[in-house]
Amino acid sequence: MTNDEDTSELVARVRAGDEQAWVRLTDRYSSLLWSVARSMRLERADAADVVQTTWLRLVERLDDLREPSRLGSWLVTTARRECLMTLRQTARVRTGLMEGWEDMPATADPLDEALLRGEQEVALWKAFGQLAARCQALLRLLTADPPPSYAEVSAALGVPVGSIGPTRQRCLNNLRQVMAADIAALGTTGGRPA
Repeated sequence: MTNDEDTSELVARVRAGDEQAWVRLTDRYSSLLWSVARSMRLERADAADVVQTTWLRLVERLDDLREPSRLGSWLVTTARRECLMTLRQTARVRTGLMEGWEDMPATADPLDEALLRGEQEVALWKAFGQLAARCQALLRLLTADPPPSYAEVSAALGVPVGSIGPTRQRCLNNLRQVMAADIAALGTTGGRPA
């Protein structure tokens, strides 16, 4: 059974009131929706709202869905629209940078493990942040679990399916080059930030 047929079958079962089919459907596409929301640079709470609202839109329009096999593309498009609406709304309201810092949880990992992992993550995200915005969006989508189809990525980013693989390779090469340059710069400064 292909993924498209399986999705169509799940949609039919959800329409018939099958709760297990709904669980399987949300399990299959939730990480894709999170990737879309995070690729639009939404804060975690806003991204969670977008994901939840996208599922609500599906419930509201489930009987109107013309091509159940293309549900992934429909969800991506809906999530992008919700993201844009959220970005417009949050642009009107500016909150303080320090708001909520006292609620941040403390880590339970040993200090050296957390420090090492933190340094690695900082280096990766620093390099990632130096990539072009289109590369960042593409790589975020492609690292979703489970990975979206190229058709879904195409719908999310508005790029031809045939260009996704070569663009992904160029973006990963750029990321490697940026990280190598950062490591080289650290070596020339004796490990101290330049």
